[in-house]
Amino acid sequence: MSRGPGPRGGARPQRRHTVLYSRQSAGGVRQLVERLRRAAERNRFGVLAVIDLKAKIAEKGVAFDRDCVIVELCNPRQAAQVLRHDPAIATSLPCRIAVWADGSGGVTAATVRPAALLKMYAAAEPLAGVADEVENALVAIIDEACAA
Repeated sequence: MSRGPGPRGGARPQRRHTVLYSRQSAGGVRQLVERLRRAAERNRFGVLAVIDLKAKIAEKGVAFDRDCVIVELCNPRQAAQVLRHDPAIATSLPCRIAVWADGSGGVTAATVRPAALLKMYAAAEPLAGVADEVENALVAIIDEACAA
């Protein structure tokens, strides 16, 4: 992906995040949210909630002009496994995928990488495999939805 011309006329690579995974897609926010719902189901995740941040902010009387939606999703088996080990991890659940209009006519879907998030918890080393499984599923969900 590029963010416009770089030095000597070449494309400038998009800044890479170690904590975030993101992909751009064509279409609108609502369409991408629906594709994420279907991809989540195919990857054994349930959608717990869809939060329209633009609407929620407007309900409080504050103007916000960018479409931005949070999709909360969960795999119950994996959630139970990490919560049995450390209930404090509930502060980072459920998994979230943010979807927003990127200002150039497209949309972006992004999530915090569970493996990076897990590093915040002192006794979480035994859960690295579960975090990797969840991360792989979230990446697959985003990739599938953004490719459609």
